[in-house]
Amino acid sequence: MNSIMTQLKNAAAKRAEFNRTYHELRYMPRATAIDLGMFPEDAYQVAYSHVYGR
Repeated sequence: MNSIMTQLKNAAAKRAEFNRTYHELRYMPRATAIDLGMFPEDAYQVAYSHVYGR
């Protein structure tokens, strides 16, 4: 039972980190995003790769 709770907590923490990262990347100014080598439209993929490593 403890293992399931640990997995749920880890999954919730990762999802929260994904949401924060996605929001920050998606809503940064376009000029800043381009300076970083990305477009705001790439935010989902970048955040997903950062958090989940895929």
